Amino acid sequence: MILETGLPLIIGLPGDTLLISAGLFASGVGVKPGHHHLSIWVVALGCPVAAMIGSQFGHWLGWHYGIKIFSREGSKFFDPGKIKSAEKYITKYGRGRAIVLGRFIPVVRGLINPLSGIIHVPFKTFAFWNVFGALVWTQVLIWGAYAAGSTFADTIAKYLTDIVLGIAAISIFPIFLEIFKEWRSRKHLS
Repeated sequence: MILETGLPLIIGLPGDTLLISAGLFASGVGVKPGHHHLSIWVVALGCPVAAMIGSQFGHWLGWHYGIKIFSREGSKFFDPGKIKSAEKYITKYGRGRAIVLGRFIPVVRGLINPLSGIIHVPFKTFAFWNVFGALVWTQVLIWGAYAAGSTFADTIAKYLTDIVLGIAAISIFPIFLEIFKEWRSRKHLS
């Protein structure tokens, strides 16, 4: 959680898959009778705290080092135009909405925090929306998976690997979609 939400260069870590898997395992799915499993309370309290810490770190990195990185002349990845584009996105949707909704989109989740720092979203504003977004994102996925695991334990246990792989595929699909769009637009422009 900390790495995915805090470091912008590690994009696409399976945060959604991790939260759903943790919720399923906390419900006892895949655990043999008589064996210990994850505590739902440890998962439900630990995951949002890790997500909050990572996001605050990402914001801090963006605030202190982002402009230096994005002001390099001739850099393809660290293009200053990308900051303007991100600022438009955050302004269009509002700071709070962008930070909260960004949690639910794998690629955006790793970028929204440092970008918020780069465009100098105030610390208190960012911290409020960071806490709110981390709580909503983690709790919806953890408790939803926990409820599903508690209700459909036998079926889920039978297909656990397929379910986790399916969730991972759905989580990284937006990354491939963005890569395809970028490739297509470059091909169209050339």
